[in-house]
Amino acid sequence: MRKFFALIVTGLMVLSFSVSTHAKPQGQLNLLYWQAPSTMNPNLSGGTKELEASSVVLEPLARYDEKGNMLPWLVNEIPTVANGGVAKDLSSITWKIKKGIKFSDGSELTADDAVFTYEYCTNKDTGCTQTNYYSDIKSVKAVDRYTVRIDFTVSKPFPYQAFVGYNSPILQKAQFKDCAGARAQECNKENFYPIGTGPFVVKDFKPNDVIVFEANPNYRDSNKPAFKKLVFKGGGDAVSAARAVLETGEMDYAWNLQVEPEILSKMEQRGKGTVVSAFGTAVERLMVNFTNPDPALGENRSEFIGGNNNQNPHPYLSDYAVRRALSLAIDRQVLVDAGYGQAGKISCNVLPAPAIYASSANDECKTPNVAEANRLLDEAGWKRGSDGVRQKDGVRISILYQTSTNSVRQGTQAFIKEMWKQIGVETELRNISASVFFGGDVGSPDTYQKFYSDIEMYTNTFSGTDPETYMSNWTCKEMAQKRNKWGGNNMPRWCSAEYDALSAEMAKTANLQDRIRLAKEMNDKLMKDYAMIPLIHRGGVSAYSNSIKGVRMNEWDSELWNIADWKRN
Repeated sequence: MRKFFALIVTGLMVLSFSVSTHAKPQGQLNLLYWQAPSTMNPNLSGGTKELEASSVVLEPLARYDEKGNMLPWLVNEIPTVANGGVAKDLSSITWKIKKGIKFSDGSELTADDAVFTYEYCTNKDTGCTQTNYYSDIKSVKAVDRYTVRIDFTVSKPFPYQAFVGYNSPILQKAQFKDCAGARAQECNKENFYPIGTGPFVVKDFKPNDVIVFEANPNYRDSNKPAFKKLVFKGGGDAVSAARAVLETGEMDYAWNLQVEPEILSKMEQRGKGTVVSAFGTAVERLMVNFTNPDPALGENRSEFIGGNNNQNPHPYLSDYAVRRALSLAIDRQVLVDAGYGQAGKISCNVLPAPAIYASSANDECKTPNVAEANRLLDEAGWKRGSDGVRQKDGVRISILYQTSTNSVRQGTQAFIKEMWKQIGVETELRNISASVFFGGDVGSPDTYQKFYSDIEMYTNTFSGTDPETYMSNWTCKEMAQKRNKWGGNNMPRWCSAEYDALSAEMAKTANLQDRIRLAKEMNDKLMKDYAMIPLIHRGGVSAYSNSIKGVRMNEWDSELWNIADWKRN
């Protein structure tokens, strides 16, 4: 990690890969993502499934390998102070795009495309879900045809956010120029069939179902990709996805196998495929709604109202004692053993990795304490009614707890419902198809961004190994709301001026030890106020057919980051 962060000062060793030759693209590669993508525009959905699918078409200037190393992707080198790409006062970064890189339509990638991408995502009417990757930017300009200069509003010790990683790829200006702002959601052709520089081109897109890709004839390496056709199948569930690779052999790759460990192990013994896993930053957690989700509120449902002071508070989750009691009542080891095995660890933090950023200040959660949870609720005046459910002033602690449809998640829900019953909390469980729950449809009431429930459970991650951008997700300006078309990342609608100040300080702090301190402070503020309740540090688990080689499991970027190198044995 020290070497990684020191790249600003000392420069960065560019990693290179040998190029192997092979025949023209042939055959078909079959991927199964049981959470089906609803769009190919990653700026209009915060779902990992959309980020993964779009990553084979849309590319960033730089990205991360499976070890967290930053690689130049569409540029000649990573800008640093040493090579003159980052200003000595850290006020700007200059990227130099490789000449001759073409979009799939044959036109050339230029600096204007990067400038447009910034303008597209920062247009407040676009509803871009990746705005935090463009924080602290004063301007993005094309110095010349191949040179992009980003000027910051503050000195940026870590300036690698915009155009780095699969969260922030380049859009083609010529295709999307009429789709920024209010028209963004209406441009179905552009959103479903983006023109990119990646190894594949979208040929047929069926939302929440299947995507058919073909090899990009203008890809920069004429020897890649190996496959003529790529089929990206969505839908089903994690168990059937695992079976399709490990038992029947009908698919070549299955993603996000949130499957009970004993089931996965038995499948792998069939010898048709290999299970791969890696720990990154994924934490399965409960998001706590700080606003009132009552349907009777109409347009104000789950809306944060009133400056920095919420005038639409949740009727019982706004009580600190209730939030803490909910966490104390959970036996996380039971959840790990039942649903994750070796691919899970108890987590008391939303930022569990890289290890240098992991706080030990919240370890109370590792040991359940039902007695203390009951004491807290008694002391706060939440008394058990005749039905055993706690209530106060006519308000019952009756939780609507939602998540995506998945056997492990439904198992986790069932366990937690029983654990909460021990402290007098009533729980209604709801599961929603992953394609809808993680979808980008602003008209749907069932997305995790809308958060029309009391508690919701999911996992997400971030690109790379520096947590600055990720931790900015929970600043006040990032609240997902009607005014930004639910494009923000702060789902709890939790707002803290102190937290915002820490985020702003981290954006201009260079010293690694100080960045570690700030990251931990931000994590601890979220944890100690129970803005979310972490459960499990999850390892990413996928499987690939033994007939495929070249897969390099990556938890720091898209799992498909090197799909151009995949081949069939």
